Amino acid sequence: MHEPEHHASPAPVIEGHCDPRFGAVRDAFASNFRERDELGAAVTVQIHGETVVDLWGGWADAARTCRWERDTLVNVWSTTKGVTALCAHLLADRGLLDLDAPVAAYWPEFGAAGKEALPVRHLLSHRAGLAGLREPLTLEEFYDWEVTTARLAATEPWWEPGTRSGYHAMTYGFLVGEVIRRITGRLPSAFLRDEITGPLDVDFTIGLPEKEADRAAELVHPRAASAGEQAAVFAQLAPAAQAALANPLVGAAQANSPEWRAAELPAANGHGTARAVATLYGVFAGRGRSGDHRVLSEQAAERAREGQGACRDLMLGAGFAHDTECALGLWLSGPNSSYGPNPRAFGHDGFGGSCGLADPESGVSLGYVMNRMGPDIADDPRKMALVEAVYAAL
Repeated sequence: MHEPEHHASPAPVIEGHCDPRFGAVRDAFASNFRERDELGAAVTVQIHGETVVDLWGGWADAARTCRWERDTLVNVWSTTKGVTALCAHLLADRGLLDLDAPVAAYWPEFGAAGKEALPVRHLLSHRAGLAGLREPLTLEEFYDWEVTTARLAATEPWWEPGTRSGYHAMTYGFLVGEVIRRITGRLPSAFLRDEITGPLDVDFTIGLPEKEADRAAELVHPRAASAGEQAAVFAQLAPAAQAALANPLVGAAQANSPEWRAAELPAANGHGTARAVATLYGVFAGRGRSGDHRVLSEQAAERAREGQGACRDLMLGAGFAHDTECALGLWLSGPNSSYGPNPRAFGHDGFGGSCGLADPESGVSLGYVMNRMGPDIADDPRKMALVEAVYAAL
């Protein structure tokens, strides 16, 4: 949907806490509203587990009738993937999942169509060649876990697995998530709640319980984009990229719906606060620790950022002027500094702008969430302004 035009809107009230040392982050956050068309947003920065920035402001709806509150939740799109990866790494750390074992060892049906030897690490690193389904997928089918996972198990890869990365925008959650389900008997949302967010008291869910709907911000398309314009762009993509990014085509309207919120979409429908995102990505930044809790061993936390080979991503290459490198469920900052100047920092962006960041060397974790979606798949200017301000203050 398009937001109604507002002329001479008052500057939003920014609330929360910011350590004086990180005043530049507050300034960048305020500038996002003045200069980068922010509607409602929140940012949290933790250094070695200590919260030094926790800010929120703006509006939770397009009509600007509801202010963004401390506990406002928002769909963070693919920032969810880093949280789903955390679940997989927890299973690997417990000896229940071997990242080098064939996926079919856990999910026998997956061995069809020449995939019998495809290892789990290819799912995490977007190198499985299963970026999308060839046959059209309706929204109703997409929301059906059994239907979508069965089709993925039966399909053949678009390219030779392991040779290149190609962003599995929506299928990632079903692929990694079904491995989690086969091992634990629980869908990723339940495993996350029982094993991670519950014990850590973190306000983040895959999907959104109906009882929390009143806390959810309304996602808003960029002013310059509409569903029709978005579809026209996707129509120009190669078949594999169309399958990955537009089968089915989803945007703000779908993500605001009860059906989306009720579905199990571990690639794209995580809902949380910036505080929650910073805490979850903080497990990686803390080398496996979150406060007094050890979630992962140091070895498991380090393994999450093992690069799997830099290349021009087969699905996203046209949108980047540089190679990128996926680790095991997250992306390395690399020479383009997507997650700050440390090339070994890592994280994940969400469609439209959100971000989770982990930098073990500096102890930084960051969560940024917002409801006005920008046009970028990654490295949204609002996020980059915040990241740059954080590192300038260190």
